[in-house]
Amino acid sequence: MNRITKDADGRLIIPDQPTIPYITGDGVGKEITPSMISIVDAAVRKVYGTKKQIKWKEVLAGENAFKQTGEWLPDETIEKFKYYTIGIKGPLTTPIGEGMRSLNVALRQILDLYVCLRPIRWYLGITTPILAPEKVNMTVFRENTEDIYAGIEWDAGSAEAKKLCKFLQDEMGVTSIRFPETSAFGIKPISREGTERLVRAACQYAVDNHLPSVTLVHKGNIMKYTEGGFRRWGYELAEREFGEAISSKRLVIKDCIADAFLQNTLLCPEEYSVIATPNLNGDYISDQLAAMVGGIGIAPGANINYITGHAIFEATHGTAPTLVGKNIANPCSLILSAVMMLQYMGWSEAASLISRSLELCFRDSRATYDLARFMPRGHSLSTIEFTHDVIERINH
Repeated sequence: MNRITKDADGRLIIPDQPTIPYITGDGVGKEITPSMISIVDAAVRKVYGTKKQIKWKEVLAGENAFKQTGEWLPDETIEKFKYYTIGIKGPLTTPIGEGMRSLNVALRQILDLYVCLRPIRWYLGITTPILAPEKVNMTVFRENTEDIYAGIEWDAGSAEAKKLCKFLQDEMGVTSIRFPETSAFGIKPISREGTERLVRAACQYAVDNHLPSVTLVHKGNIMKYTEGGFRRWGYELAEREFGEAISSKRLVIKDCIADAFLQNTLLCPEEYSVIATPNLNGDYISDQLAAMVGGIGIAPGANINYITGHAIFEATHGTAPTLVGKNIANPCSLILSAVMMLQYMGWSEAASLISRSLELCFRDSRATYDLARFMPRGHSLSTIEFTHDVIERINH
């Protein structure tokens, strides 16, 4: 059987030849996804020989799906991710301001992938804008299903916006809407349950990986009941379920206002290890941290439900339409997301081999143009050349 399942104790059961559904993605997805698959296959073959192998299964989403089926996110794709438990995807197109809502957000919400996991670390050889990038080593647990990403909003001037405005003014006594006739409205839900399951996952990750602290990053000084609630519920959960680790000094729970945190990551990044934060904060934070270690092109990401085991690993960047067809796209975000996938599956030896091979390329100043141009004596490689270089190092 090629399906990944869970046992009675909630542990993943990984067959030797699991089927992994994947979305190629739009734009540069057609170039970076084959690169990722080739590198993962090479590492798995090198480490495990013929004993283990991934059975890749392409599923449709985005522009390719729309052209073939008339749907941006076919039900069949959702069902495949549900059935096979673990999947991976390239970047997908999302129009700004109008049209379909984000496919990435839709996948997270439909499958209830409540953790957006973003590990941020520096790789030797990567040139960055900060003096000591080696001090940046954080893992961001971004809540993935609530906050403004719930998509509850109404356009300015719409009947719904006028109705809500009237309700707020007449029924709730709100007097602080400065320009009611031209205001759009959005609702920001943050729940105790959503907060607790995120903070529980972050604390468990810190304990399992012997990391010193979990920092709750919020804007509770202004949004007292939503992000303030996140802070309060997070502390309560940690004290209730991880009290022994806290009392024995194996784990420290602390918090920081979001804007102060962004400053602190530049001034004293070594003071932070695991970050738990609501959705919008996590979006900003994870991208800034990625820039500090070389850019979003080497930033991996995963969307995980630790209760059901479902997970989709993904490139964290966009479709990069200006790079399409030029054979210069950087596949590292998707490759490193596949490393996270292998770690999640328990195939850590293959994951480590890929990471080491990538770092050897960077150490030798060999990378795609976006990274090589900043490296001293950087040697710019095409997407295909970089893929071959990594595979050669895997097989060495």
